[in-house]
Amino acid sequence: MTTETTRIHNIGYRDYDGPRLGRAYARRSLYSQSLRGAYGLGRSAKSKVLPMILFAVMCVPAAIIVAVAVATDLKSLPLDYTRYAVVTQAVIGLFLAAQAPQSVSRDLRFRTVPLYFSRPIERVDYVLAKYAAMASALFVLTAAPVVVLYVGSLLAKMDFADQTKGFAQGLVSVALLSLLFAGLGLVMAALTPRRGFGVAAVIAIMTISYGAVSTLQAIAWDQDSTGAVSWLGLFSPITLVDGVQTAFLGASSSFPGGYGPGAGQGVVYLLVVLALIAGSYAALMRRYRKVGL
Repeated sequence: MTTETTRIHNIGYRDYDGPRLGRAYARRSLYSQSLRGAYGLGRSAKSKVLPMILFAVMCVPAAIIVAVAVATDLKSLPLDYTRYAVVTQAVIGLFLAAQAPQSVSRDLRFRTVPLYFSRPIERVDYVLAKYAAMASALFVLTAAPVVVLYVGSLLAKMDFADQTKGFAQGLVSVALLSLLFAGLGLVMAALTPRRGFGVAAVIAIMTISYGAVSTLQAIAWDQDSTGAVSWLGLFSPITLVDGVQTAFLGASSSFPGGYGPGAGQGVVYLLVVLALIAGSYAALMRRYRKVGL
């Protein structure tokens, strides 16, 4: 007859007695990792191809404009700083459609979100880090060609004061665009753990809405309903940004006939943009309240 005995083995685990960096460090780390991931940094070489190509596509036209301006001794840039993002909106939308699902869909698909919320990070930290990282990635994408244009204008010896003012207006414009697009893109991507569905949703909200609004604006312009042209711009992200910069940043409007919103309508445009940014943040907080447990 044998007697079972219980043995306790010391396998060398010790309590952690190092520094505890807390929520702020975790939030910064998640922000840094998400921002780097948007450009494929720290990931496989395959992951770097698309974002780097899109970044080059954004900057190359600006470099060509600068080269032409310097070679022909132009006194002003042929394309305003505030107009560049509007002209290249398709590239921006493609970048957002590719990277917003990459930022959030994988965490949902593989159910790693509860691990983030164990401790010390909380739901608000996760949402803020992801939102800030995507907005920063878009700002880098959209501000880089604006910087190229500004440097080129100085090399071409254009008026310093005028170019600096335009450059500042361009940065404000792309910062607002980055916040708006990042919020909408992340909300669409966070609705599903499937990356393909997220890509389709982002493309739909960015591209289809712009196509529909542009078509309706053209019809309204042809029917001499100039007042409707400005109000229709409230229903597409890029036309919203266009309206705000036309009303407050001295930009030329891309609406049919150049008929952009005035100061009164511009206030409505700005309020809608701010509401969408705040609403996107609230929607993300609500979404991660459900998936964080």
